[in-house]
Amino acid sequence: MSAEHAKLPPGVELIATRPEATAMIPADAEARSIRVTLSPGDPGAPPHRHPGPIFGYVSEGEILFELEGQLPRVLKAGDVLFEPGGDVIHYQGANNLPDAQSQLVLTMFAPPGTPILTLVSADELAERRHLRATKP
Repeated sequence: MSAEHAKLPPGVELIATRPEATAMIPADAEARSIRVTLSPGDPGAPPHRHPGPIFGYVSEGEILFELEGQLPRVLKAGDVLFEPGGDVIHYQGANNLPDAQSQLVLTMFAPPGTPILTLVSADELAERRHLRATKP
């Protein structure tokens, strides 16, 4: 932790930083605050991609999270996530709890007017299946 962060007032906590993320932000991007609330057992959106990087955290429950090239993992309340956006496919963002709501709070940096997410076709998923991480 830097000296600057050590001097934060009571009740203010730095959860995570991602310094290299600035290189991934599209030119003239806007910041978007997004809340995703998933009902119990909700599988989330089908495979998709985002127009820019996303930085956020799980504010409630548990999320089964999988990005192209990474193994699926369970993120619990308080865990931080980063998604580079662009060409990377977001395979899963499901509620991992069958009996409770889960929620994410995210900040996305994307060009104005772009959709929050774009679904990936079955043909493209088949073409890129070699990029999906598999357990050894």
